[in-house]
Amino acid sequence: MENGQTTSTRNGVGDVKKLKMERNTMNGATNGANGAPAEDQHHFLTKLMDMMITEGIDKANDRKNKIVEFKHPKELEKILDLKLKDPTNDDRLLDICNDVIKYSVKTGHPRFFNQLFGGLDEYTLGGAWLTETLNASQYTYEVSPVFTLMEQCVIRKMLRLAGIENGDGIFCPGGSISNMYALNVARYQRFPDCKTKGMQALPKICVLASEKAHYSVKKGAGFLGIGMDNVLPIQTDDQGRMCPKALEETIQDCISKGIVPYIVNATSGSTVLGAYDPLEAIADICEKYKIWMHVDGAWGAGCLLSRKYKGFMKGIERADSLTWNPHKLMGTNLQASVFLTKHKTVLLDAHSAKAKYLFQQDKFYDVSYDTGDKSIQCGRKVDALKVWTMWKAKGDAGLEEDIDNLFSCSRYLTQLAKARDGFKMVQEPQCTNVCFWYIPKRLRGKPETEEWWEQIGKVAPVIKQRMVEKGTLLIGYQPDGELVNFFRMVFANNAVTKSDVEFIVDEIDRLGCDL
Repeated sequence: MENGQTTSTRNGVGDVKKLKMERNTMNGATNGANGAPAEDQHHFLTKLMDMMITEGIDKANDRKNKIVEFKHPKELEKILDLKLKDPTNDDRLLDICNDVIKYSVKTGHPRFFNQLFGGLDEYTLGGAWLTETLNASQYTYEVSPVFTLMEQCVIRKMLRLAGIENGDGIFCPGGSISNMYALNVARYQRFPDCKTKGMQALPKICVLASEKAHYSVKKGAGFLGIGMDNVLPIQTDDQGRMCPKALEETIQDCISKGIVPYIVNATSGSTVLGAYDPLEAIADICEKYKIWMHVDGAWGAGCLLSRKYKGFMKGIERADSLTWNPHKLMGTNLQASVFLTKHKTVLLDAHSAKAKYLFQQDKFYDVSYDTGDKSIQCGRKVDALKVWTMWKAKGDAGLEEDIDNLFSCSRYLTQLAKARDGFKMVQEPQCTNVCFWYIPKRLRGKPETEEWWEQIGKVAPVIKQRMVEKGTLLIGYQPDGELVNFFRMVFANNAVTKSDVEFIVDEIDRLGCDL
């Protein structure tokens, strides 16, 4: 017995038992359910919830506070207690959680514009918390009855907004996966044998996508065995939109070489420039050559909620499929991405494996509500609740107001940048992306030579470093084709106001005027 007890303690079991006893004593665990008074039963969760609201929401999203307390990786490793071995008491664990908040980027802050998401809506956050509490998996009605109906409700709503009356859809873990769904179901629709016989049963196929398309199209082609080299880039115009003439010329060239272009990936809201491809013209070409038309609207499809801006996606109802990420323009918590298609059965036909231990056909309820076999996953996280909660709270009108505000702020920033010395627009905005260069005083009014542009390309990285170190503002930058580094200011945070927009130009000017 002594040897067994010694071994148990040495392996940490004794420490765990001791810690449990300490927690029970700390929590006053003397009576009630599980031996603890009801008010003390959830000591850690109660304290953590208070911390999340106070530190993670109220303080983190206060304009007076920093967006980030930046530390370099090795420095941050020394600060954080990340090692996993011995048990940790609640108070220490809460201290660590506080550090997690302190050193994380506050993506809900009204001046976080670094990525194609941002903000913190209390309704979607509440839905996310409820999702985690119930910890369900979205594959059968048996284990997720409410969420099965809820997902179908949200998908039907999004289909109608896209002009599709009798389609299907599924929530996916991110827009990249949604685009991969398109590549796969389109291939199945054209070549059903690929599901069972693989790529060797197919002729040489290719994917056509704008040269500004999201990199997930290439990744998906690599993942699905199509090959990245078989994603052919289609030329864009000076606004970053796919050129229909170039698309048709590429299709004809492929056909002449015996290559089958089986899908065209159009973009509604490109990552950098926010460009919307001309869907009507692309649909005409896809119909002419009988090619599946997919629209990657992960970023820009939120405009469908706005009567004022939905014209950017005129013709979407003619597409075969659509990627739409509510966690972007709509402001839902990460992550929420939906793949939609007008082909009612293609998801199930392309992906079903008919696992008898999960999708039994002799269940006592309508098994058409067991939607998991449409997915490439087995276990699937519930993402619909946080979208539904926000939509139910705000309604169509509230979401439209949010979208219109984001577009309005992007136009206001464009107006300010044009009127302000030191700011040079890359192009007029389409989605809420506003792209511009900042010109330091020493370079203003100089000839725009190759050397001048080389110097301009070095400005944005320095200003970005300064804004991160100050924690006052986060905006992304990048080159694009032959264009040197410029700022890409994206509006996705529904809390942003015109005063925040004015702060952006003032702060960039302050951080960069001496360069």
